[in-house]
Amino acid sequence: MHASPRLATFYIPHGGGPCFFMDDMPGFPPAMWDGMEAFLRGVPERVGVCPKAVLVISAHWECAEPTVLNSDKYSLLYDYYGFPEHTYHLTYLAGGSSAVAKRVHELLAEAGINSAQEQQRGLDHGVFIPFKLIYPDADVPIVQLSLQQDLDPAYHLAIGRALAPLREEGVLIVGSGMSYHNLDEFFNASAPANQASAQFDAWLGAAISLPVTERERLLVNWLDAPGARTCHPRSEHLLPLMVVAGAADEDVGTCCDRELLFGKTISAYQFA
Repeated sequence: MHASPRLATFYIPHGGGPCFFMDDMPGFPPAMWDGMEAFLRGVPERVGVCPKAVLVISAHWECAEPTVLNSDKYSLLYDYYGFPEHTYHLTYLAGGSSAVAKRVHELLAEAGINSAQEQQRGLDHGVFIPFKLIYPDADVPIVQLSLQQDLDPAYHLAIGRALAPLREEGVLIVGSGMSYHNLDEFFNASAPANQASAQFDAWLGAAISLPVTERERLLVNWLDAPGARTCHPRSEHLLPLMVVAGAADEDVGTCCDRELLFGKTISAYQFA
């Protein structure tokens, strides 16, 4: 039997609520999300093969300890507010993979990381919204892994390192967040807000392209980066990047998409 190819890991943006599945809204530029949508639809080509399953770390689930969600048939959490009625009836019929969920537990245990399991929670919009574009037929099993609620970057890098063997076992590891996530400033087109975004994006792109030791040192200390706290008043949308960077091992990261929304820079990264 031939070994599976070693899959890349990805940190992707999941947009704003159900943004890819509604008509243009008043106050928003026409076709604002089209570039990000096109990138997400193109992820399978970047992966290159159909994975056995996807392990997704979403910004929208935090637990006391890393928790693995696996179900034969998922419900959906419409955890967004104020959007058109039809967006609360979107469907995504993906199922899970008990074998991959078990393997995640095993790998975390081998690294001395306690984990829990969950079957009843639905997939949040950080998962089903982008994956309706990435795998629209819902024919690739999905297993979701929570963030740890203390949001310690070093801990999430360690989680990623523990899960790295999945890449050679046909499992695609994806972190779903936003490289800029300050909702209070997002619609503020002032130069200082945009400058902070550009500075942080430049720092982040440089950091993930470095050899693993230096990359991890910088990511652990991401708050020292220019514009860091302006871009992330709370770090839950950045932490999925730590997991996929940890799983990247010696592979360096590259920016695989960059969008400018209301003057804010939002990037996606690939480690391969």
